[in-house]
Amino acid sequence: MRANSLAFRLVVGAGMWISVAIIAGGVTLSAIFRDHVEHTFDAQLLVYLDALVSVVEVDDRGRVRVMRPLALGDPRYEQPYSGWHWQISGAGGPMLRSRSLWDQVLPPDLSFISDPAAISYRTQVIQSRQLRIVGRDVNIPGTASSLKFQMTGDRASIEADIQSFNTTLAWSLGLFGCGLILAVFIQVRYGLLPLRRISMALSAIRSGRKSKLTGQFPSEIEPLASEINTLLKHNEEVLGRARTHVGNLAHALKTPISVLANESGSKTSSLADTVEKQTTIMRRHVDHYLSQARIAASSSVLGACTGVMPVIEDLRRTLKRIHAERSIELEVRGDPDTSFRGERHDLEEMLGNLIDNACKWAHAQVWITMGVEGADLKVTIEDDGPGLVPEKHDEVFNRGHRLDETTPGSGLGLAIVRDTAGLYGGDITLSESDLGGLKVLLTLPAAEKGEE
Repeated sequence: MRANSLAFRLVVGAGMWISVAIIAGGVTLSAIFRDHVEHTFDAQLLVYLDALVSVVEVDDRGRVRVMRPLALGDPRYEQPYSGWHWQISGAGGPMLRSRSLWDQVLPPDLSFISDPAAISYRTQVIQSRQLRIVGRDVNIPGTASSLKFQMTGDRASIEADIQSFNTTLAWSLGLFGCGLILAVFIQVRYGLLPLRRISMALSAIRSGRKSKLTGQFPSEIEPLASEINTLLKHNEEVLGRARTHVGNLAHALKTPISVLANESGSKTSSLADTVEKQTTIMRRHVDHYLSQARIAASSSVLGACTGVMPVIEDLRRTLKRIHAERSIELEVRGDPDTSFRGERHDLEEMLGNLIDNACKWAHAQVWITMGVEGADLKVTIEDDGPGLVPEKHDEVFNRGHRLDETTPGSGLGLAIVRDTAGLYGGDITLSESDLGGLKVLLTLPAAEKGEE
C-alpha cells in the first residue's frame, strides 16, 4: 500500500483507534485488577485481625493475654521481619506483638482512627518493606480503655500478582490488537477489491481488450460503473460524429478543388497555371489538416488497438501490385504478434507512406522489421536505394519539400508521418541502412500481448 492510498489511510486510521482502545482498555483492566487484589488482600488481613481479637482476653490481674494459641495458618507471622505482623497496643503503647516483629514495633498512630467502630487501612514503609496495615480499636472487657489491634501484610505479594497480571495482559492485548489490525487490513483489501476491478477494467478498456465495464459490482460502486460506461458510450458517439463531419468536410472541399483543377487543366493561360498551382497547394493543405484533425480526435480514444502484421501484409500485397514491373522484394521480419495502441487507419497511413517511399527509391529490396522494446513499438523500413546524406534528413520533413521532382508524390508523406506519430507520442528518425539506402525507424506506443 502506498502512503497516499485509500487502503493505507483506512488501515492506519483503524490501527490508531484500535491502539487507543486497547491501551485504554488495558489501563482500565489493570486498575480494576489492582483494586480487586487490594480488596482481597485487605479482606484476608481483616480475617486475621478478627481471629486475633477473638483469642485476646484480660486475666484476673488485668493483663492482656492471648488465651488460646493463635492459629492464623500463615507461618510468615512467625518469621522475623517477614512483613506480616500483628500488634496490640494500649494507651501506654504496644502491649503484645507477633514474633515476626522481633525487636521492632508498629507505630500505634491512634490518631488515624476517628471512629472506634471503623476499620482503617493504610500503607507504610517499615524495615524497607511497604506494608499494608489494617487497624481497629476494640473494647475488651476488663480494660479501662479500648485496645488498638493492628495487622500488617507485605505489599510485595500484591505487586507481584499485579505485575504478573499486567505482563499477561500486555502481550494478550498486543496479540489481540495485531489480530484486529490484520482483520481490518483483510477487510479493507476485500472491501476495496471492486475499485481494483474497476481500475483493471479501465486499463483493459484503454488497451483495447474491452469496450466497457462488465461484471457485478456492489451497490455503492454500481452507479460509478454505470456512469463510466455512459461516458465511454458518449465518447464513442461524439468521436463517430466528429469522424463523420471530417469526412463530409473533406468531400465538400475536395469537389470544388477538383473542379477548379480540371478547369485550369483545360487552358494554357497564365491564369490557368496559377489556378492549377494554387489548387494543388490547397489540396495538399486540405488533405494534411483534415488528416491531422481526424488523427487528433482518434489518437486519445480508449480501447484502440491494431495488429501490425495484418496491416503490413495488406500494404505489402498492394505495393507489390503497384510496383510489379520493378519486381521489388518486400521482406517482413520480427514478432508477428506485435500490436499498435492506436487506430488501424492511422497505422496504415504512416506505414503506407514509409513503405511506398522505400519502394519508390529501392533498386530491388525493401526490409520491414517490427518489434517491441519496453512500451514502444519499433518498425524499421530499409531500402537498397541511393540513400540520403545526413545533411538532407531534416529537409525531407518539410511539408511540400521534394528532393527529386521526377519521383511521383506530393512531398507531404514524411511530414504527415512525423505529425501523426507525434500525436501518439511517437517519433521518426532517419539513418543509413545496411542495404546501402535509407533506414527509417518509426517509434509508436505498443499494445500489450493479447490486447487485440
